[in-house]
Amino acid sequence: MSTEAPPAAEQRGGPAGTWAALRPLVLRLHFYAGLLIAPFLLVAASTGLLYVFTPQLEQLVHDRELHVPASPRTASVDDQLAAAQAAHPGASLMSIRPAPTPTDTTQVIFHAPDLPESFQRTVFVDPHTTEVRGILETYGSSQALPLRAWIDNLHRGLHLGEFGRLYSELAASWLWVVVLGGLLLWFRRRRTSRKRLVVPEPGATGRKRLLSWHGTIGTCIALGLLFLSATGLTWSNYAGANVTQLREVLAWETPTVSTDVVAPEHQGHHGHHGHTAHTGGDVGPERVLRAAEAQGVTGPVELTPPTSGGAYVVQQVQRHWPTQQDSVAVDAASGQVTATLRFADWPVMAKLARWGVDAHMGLLFGLVNQLVLAALMVALLVTIVLGYRMWWRRRPAGAFGAPVARGAWRQAPLRVLLPLGAVTLVVAFFLPLLGVSLVAFLVLDAALGRWRSARS
Repeated sequence: MSTEAPPAAEQRGGPAGTWAALRPLVLRLHFYAGLLIAPFLLVAASTGLLYVFTPQLEQLVHDRELHVPASPRTASVDDQLAAAQAAHPGASLMSIRPAPTPTDTTQVIFHAPDLPESFQRTVFVDPHTTEVRGILETYGSSQALPLRAWIDNLHRGLHLGEFGRLYSELAASWLWVVVLGGLLLWFRRRRTSRKRLVVPEPGATGRKRLLSWHGTIGTCIALGLLFLSATGLTWSNYAGANVTQLREVLAWETPTVSTDVVAPEHQGHHGHHGHTAHTGGDVGPERVLRAAEAQGVTGPVELTPPTSGGAYVVQQVQRHWPTQQDSVAVDAASGQVTATLRFADWPVMAKLARWGVDAHMGLLFGLVNQLVLAALMVALLVTIVLGYRMWWRRRPAGAFGAPVARGAWRQAPLRVLLPLGAVTLVVAFFLPLLGVSLVAFLVLDAALGRWRSARS
């Protein structure tokens, strides 16, 4: 939020002269974004910090539902499913997550049309005795239990429904702009040593000290913040829809295994589509899991039953490194594997999307991932507080703030303004909330300018 005059060397022509013309625009944008968007970033960072360690917390809070004593005897998955269905009669089966270790429960997941979207009811079954350990509402593909689901939805939308999700999309849409603008201002600033880019200036006092810490911390966490901005937008309503459409156009979607049941005379390579065989009967989850294990699909898996006499899908759900997301389709009638899809064969961009989402959630590298995210959130909170402190110390009495002089854009050459305007329009179209809020900034800036003129 610095408003110092540009160095004299930048008043000349060429790149320095271009920067001299652009600097007031960048500074004004950084000022307004920092002042008005920072509250949304504060909320996002605070709730994100709350979320980081919820996987460990839910293991403690829901110990009875998640954990059982180890035993040499294990009941069949068919029997475990029957116990779950008896405990939750009449419910439609969604999927089964067999116990990955002898001390874990099996999770039998049922559709819950009476709950909000993405919520389901899960019955937790002792895999050794088929005792039902509890029934809980769970959320999303990560099977978040009530504690984590509550904090997740607080972070995502403040428990205000679709309207609340606008806050997180606004924060993610502007975070990368604030970061890049701040980096540009910080790297173009005159200094005696490049070391001062990432190390605060010793002996500095007052506002200069605040700026030194604000700039160095912001520089050190810039890459992490850009990553969080990009991955956060994939979950948003409006920008997220554009991301999805872009992935479809570029064939970057996450692939799914074919569930067509291929008649014997038409069977070919696994994973290829064929003629659907009209067969009856159901071998049951136990045989399906054994068939999947024979194809190497082991570890934590989720089994999804066929909708109408087709194929079961068994997919690995391990999302920490190394990622295991192999899947197979198994004919419900014969128990034969009809298609396979290996994570190694996913398109590169689909893999990157998977890793990006998991890293954003703190899952990819386990505790290390969580600690890095926590440090990022704390550093972002400190950076925002320092920025507000700088604004407050420099703010003229009775005034909103002190950005650079109005009308600075008129000094920028057309060869810079025209491409900049075109890029802004494209970005605003792709990130609608950024575009709308940018217009709001311009209206606010004009209103404040008229108010100052009237006062003077």
